[in-house]
Amino acid sequence: MTTSSTAAVQDEHGRIVAPPSMADLATQALRAMILSGELPPGTRLVEAKLTERLGVSRPPLREALQVLAFEGLVVPHPRRGVVVRPLTRHDVYEIITLREELETFAVRIGVPVRSPERLQDCRNALAAFEQAGLDGDEGVFTQRKYDFHQSIVALAGHERVTEAYRALSLQMQLCMALNRSARRDGESLMQNVERHRELLTIIEGGDPDAVLKALADHGHGSFLDEVVDRLDGGTPDSERWLAERRSR
Repeated sequence: MTTSSTAAVQDEHGRIVAPPSMADLATQALRAMILSGELPPGTRLVEAKLTERLGVSRPPLREALQVLAFEGLVVPHPRRGVVVRPLTRHDVYEIITLREELETFAVRIGVPVRSPERLQDCRNALAAFEQAGLDGDEGVFTQRKYDFHQSIVALAGHERVTEAYRALSLQMQLCMALNRSARRDGESLMQNVERHRELLTIIEGGDPDAVLKALADHGHGSFLDEVVDRLDGGTPDSERWLAERRSR
């Protein structure tokens, strides 16, 4: 990890702000490595390797791991140390089904879009997502993809639904990172952006049924086919759901 100058910088309003600390930089780097799929769920995080990889000492690294544990991206274990939060088949079932229900509810009451400001937020989120694709930073790319989907949910103007969706954010981003790893051989970052651009065009068309169909087609096919079978922790509910999805 390259560290930038520690000189104070200015924010977009011209105010002087403190530069990021080494712990902040380590947190950002580790979060990006997890959300890009470089450190997949279940990976044991070895301090000696990470200090060498990131170019930081152990104290800021441990501080970064504490932040990521609070966010729910890593889990400390008494014997194994810290691992990237594992995902089970049942976890995936719960995350995807809840995500789909929240998105469906939001589309039903948010499309056609009655707020130009909310629609502009979607366009801005897509632009940031596209820039992350152009930059080639897969960790940021995953975060910006989630931001775009959250902007779709926010079209409903329903704060409790938006908050429920936000509460799932990092768990969804872990799923998105796994989904991205499934698509990596067949889909570039910019092709992924174009799929989302097409979705926004359909949203702008104002037909909620068309949007819901696009979201269903947009979904998790490759993820379910190529990734979930590698995960442990299935339950009768998750296996029934998977079987139903694959029979469609």
